Amino acid sequence: MYSVDLNSDLGESYGAYKIGGDEEIIKCVTAANVACGWHAGDPMVMAKTVKMAKENGVLVGAHPGYPDRMGFGRRKMALSFDEMKNYIKYQMGALNAFVQSEGMKLHHMAPHGAINQYDEESCRAICQAVYELDPSIIVYNIAGSVLGKVADEMGLRTASEIFADRAYMDDLSLVPRKMEGSMITDEDFAIERCVRMVKEGKVTALSGKELEIQGDTLCVHGDGPKALAFVKKIREVFAQEGIEIKAFE
Repeated sequence: MYSVDLNSDLGESYGAYKIGGDEEIIKCVTAANVACGWHAGDPMVMAKTVKMAKENGVLVGAHPGYPDRMGFGRRKMALSFDEMKNYIKYQMGALNAFVQSEGMKLHHMAPHGAINQYDEESCRAICQAVYELDPSIIVYNIAGSVLGKVADEMGLRTASEIFADRAYMDDLSLVPRKMEGSMITDEDFAIERCVRMVKEGKVTALSGKELEIQGDTLCVHGDGPKALAFVKKIREVFAQEGIEIKAFE
């Protein structure tokens, strides 16, 4: 029997601006990566998203990003070790306040956007933030990234993340969004790739090269125009393929 966690980036609305269909998507996933107020989200949205997660039996993780709302956290910033560590810790702590007030536990941390999962110093800073807050928090990391390796070395729990709607480079990194073909919008093609990644441990890179990949959790970006259609179709097809959608605990 195959199984995989299904997560989505949620809570990315803020103020008068609504992003994504969180109310419906959250009914279809097992884990929510909740924006912590910097790249997106705000205290009202965080409170609402955590409450919805509790009502739907969904695990909550922090989705910290750069302090860059204008760029949605997708522009690179040069940070020192301490800046990266404290930026991550600050955001996790903010979300954790809402999680604890609902009688829940912060389950995982999944870095957002341009936060570098391949630079060793950045990865150590991210992991140190998790370790200092609560070493039982799971580090969701891009499959094959340095972040997963560093987290393992530091004795943290890890979950390798694969993506339903993003294309891959030859080194298993995600195709930069500015490149053509970075986002996958064809539902059938996306689901076919997901099934293959889970059952065969393989994915075809943008170049056509066949890659080995291992995934514990499958991500659908909640701000995508087809996010709800994707998660619904994933559930439908996975049931037919004998793949259980199960929280990573």
